[in-house]
Amino acid sequence: MQLDQIHISLFRQELFGYRDGQLVCRYPVSTALNGPGERNNSGCTPRGAHRVRARIGAGQPLGAVFIGRRPTGEVWSAELASQYPHRDWILTRILWLCGEQPGFNRGGDCDSQRRYIYIHGTADDQPMGVPLSHGCVRLRNTDMLELFELTPAGCRVLITDGDQPS
Repeated sequence: MQLDQIHISLFRQELFGYRDGQLVCRYPVSTALNGPGERNNSGCTPRGAHRVRARIGAGQPLGAVFIGRRPTGEVWSAELASQYPHRDWILTRILWLCGEQPGFNRGGDCDSQRRYIYIHGTADDQPMGVPLSHGCVRLRNTDMLELFELTPAGCRVLITDGDQPS
């Protein structure tokens, strides 16, 4: 069964996956430390209607490290993290988002795709339920692996400030 919509609540720091209006999965997430916002270089998580533009990383191991959407051949570990303490770890899988609302999260200085906004796995030592990312939506690696398998390219993604999808 594949999802047809994902809702990400910035308020709740949770991701909800739906199929035909029925809740299929639910995961804690970590969104932007800088809060919601759509502008380039803001470090904020963009709101509104999006779609999954690309699914990246199928077949890679749990904890696979990505830089520039390409696997490095590394697998995250505490030892690797200590070697690169300033890396923003993008791990396991990537769902690359594309905004659907021209002038709000698509085009110009607010384009989610050009901002490289992803749903992706993160390091095991990072807390969930707390906004700490640089704009992306982070999940635990095992949750990201499950979500990736359920999510087709083109799946609708709604990111809201509030508790429920609008």
